[in-house]
Amino acid sequence: MPDADRLTSLRRDLHRFPEPAWREFRTTCRLVDELEAVGVDDLHVGRDAMDPDERMAVPDDADLAEWFERARDADVDESVLSQLAGGYTGVVARLDCGDGPHVGLRVDIDGLLIEESTADDHTPERGGFRSEYAESMHACGHDGHMTIGVGVIEAVQASDFAGTLTVFFQPAEEASGGGKPMAESEHVEGIDYLFAVHLGLGHPTGEVVGGIRKPLAMCHVDATFHGESAHAGKAPNEGRNAIQALTTAVQNAYGIPRHADGMTRVNVGKIDGGTASNVIAERAHALAEARGETTELMAYARDELRRVFESAAEMHDCTVDFDVVSESPRADSDPDLAALVAETADRDERVDSVLQHADFGASEDATFLMEAVQAQGGLATYAIVGTDHPTAHHTPTFDVDERSLPIAVDVLASSIERVATDEP
Repeated sequence: MPDADRLTSLRRDLHRFPEPAWREFRTTCRLVDELEAVGVDDLHVGRDAMDPDERMAVPDDADLAEWFERARDADVDESVLSQLAGGYTGVVARLDCGDGPHVGLRVDIDGLLIEESTADDHTPERGGFRSEYAESMHACGHDGHMTIGVGVIEAVQASDFAGTLTVFFQPAEEASGGGKPMAESEHVEGIDYLFAVHLGLGHPTGEVVGGIRKPLAMCHVDATFHGESAHAGKAPNEGRNAIQALTTAVQNAYGIPRHADGMTRVNVGKIDGGTASNVIAERAHALAEARGETTELMAYARDELRRVFESAAEMHDCTVDFDVVSESPRADSDPDLAALVAETADRDERVDSVLQHADFGASEDATFLMEAVQAQGGLATYAIVGTDHPTAHHTPTFDVDERSLPIAVDVLASSIERVATDEP
């Protein structure tokens, strides 16, 4: 039985210092401290934890430098921090426990650029562990996921598991940027079974889902329209209006036909541009996304979005840079492995509801690792451990029910031990 107080303490400490994608410098250093104290057999940090050439959605150098110096000011281990320079964050830990299957566990580590609530009834505020960074918070439970990862390592160490356990503490999930570089690394080679986990997602404390189905493949798009400025009153005809091109693109994006083969989605979530009311805008910028029920349907929506943006630019005599900054494929949980997790959860007296499968309906770059393991003949599942959360994920008042932490550790550690004997 995991030490619930220790899990709570670790989760709260991680909650206080959330860092966004590829800027998880302090977080990675904290994880290394924990993993060295636990005593793993191999520890791969930064570039050694991934294929560094496969990173996606990496922030600019100035942004990375700001968060790097913030971590340095926190007096973290300089020998670890230096390995993360340039935004190469994340850790892979490995336990060698004799002959048996190679099992992987993936947890994510990044926070979100959301200011956390200061309301008196918000538990982190009331309990004194609210985010100490004004612009960011753990609004999706990744502080809990990291805690679960450490807890599973400890539980497996104390168990009769025979085999190898590799735990991926993956950066940049919220930007869909970290899954692929870890999936392309040598650490995935030979994995027979892969588990991934998420807390909550609308499932209450005491409910466990053995594996998700139908995650949406998705891509993030960064688009910049370029025109030519002119005086809006004196000679508007001499300008080429980038804002007009962008707004045409936005309007037409929502007219992209849905596909007969399944669900597709497009959205333009942020736009900005121009300099003043009396200047024809020479630049306009948009952040957008495309999703699909399959990887192929996502590609359809992405390509149609590109066509719409390029056509809008041409219509208004502008140009557009259409950059796909990150993406993730669809990968479903294998039924046999999902069933094993569900059966394991059903034996836990703290679990009162078990679902073998649930439709996901959102996107996750853990699918890169799932796809990689499945492609080499292994099985993968993405489990959900329910947690009561007062408001939705990605909101300033999100929080997790810490009673779910030991449940998750026990269910996952027991499932890992079972695959070594049951070999689903």
